[in-house]
Amino acid sequence: MSLATFVQSLGRGPGRSRSLTMDEATAAMEIMLDPDAAPEAVGALLMLLRMKGETADEIAGLAKAAQAAMQEMPKADLDWPSYAAGRTRGAPWFLHSARMVADAGHRVLLHGWNGADQKVRGGLSAAGINIASSPDDAEILLASDGIAYLPLEDMHPALFALLHLREVLGLRSCINTVCRMLNPAQATSSVQGVFHPSYRLLQADAAALLGWQNLTVIKGGGGEFERHPAKDVAAFGLRDGAAWEGNFHAFIAETRRLAEPTAAYDLAQPSGFDEQVIIGTAAAALATLGTTNVEGTARRLWHARQPRDAA
Repeated sequence: MSLATFVQSLGRGPGRSRSLTMDEATAAMEIMLDPDAAPEAVGALLMLLRMKGETADEIAGLAKAAQAAMQEMPKADLDWPSYAAGRTRGAPWFLHSARMVADAGHRVLLHGWNGADQKVRGGLSAAGINIASSPDDAEILLASDGIAYLPLEDMHPALFALLHLREVLGLRSCINTVCRMLNPAQATSSVQGVFHPSYRLLQADAAALLGWQNLTVIKGGGGEFERHPAKDVAAFGLRDGAAWEGNFHAFIAETRRLAEPTAAYDLAQPSGFDEQVIIGTAAAALATLGTTNVEGTARRLWHARQPRDAA
């Protein structure tokens, strides 16, 4: 079977085109990950999906094939993808939150690619997070530090090539969502941030189709899993495999945006507001893991932290 079959299903025109089934999306991704796949057909398929709007079955099928094509990965408790482009993001305070979750005894695997924006990778050291160059390296870091960051280009070169087609096509494709749904360590819990609210339910529904257990998706700072502490934040996802909706309530009274474009920042020295971003985000991640008294636990972890830089 070639990609042309799937392009025909998606592009026959009004009244004749249809979405792909989960099995068809899986088969399509298997072909797209092959370096010999026709580039014209790959581009056509991705843009037809974008124009139509992806379904949960399509995202689940694409992600299923992408994960199956990976090397064996070390196991983690919490999956933390980071794929926002960064144009509306300030400092990546969520990195400190992820570090705190690891300090609580959970194995946390971050993975990602943020285009030309270097804030996330540039901030890893200040948060005490090391970059893994391979699955074996990630296992070593998870064992020693409880946390590791895997770059997509090292973790899954074929998927990275599809994501990088944005530079050719000029538009975001569903691959951005697939990367968020990759869960390379097959963690039982995952946290995800989105920029467009409509993707919260899409990703939650796709996770249910994939048999995930615990997931929290929020509209976060710049599209990352980063919680505004002065706003009520709607959350969607799964708890013990069942559909779940919740709300993380505001816990401080301060009117400002997460991203202040003109403000300089030092990731090693957060302001009082930034500390609340870190604590609130860590609390939301801990809630996904089933921790009780999450805000109190997050505050305790923050105040007990030790200054550290990545090796």
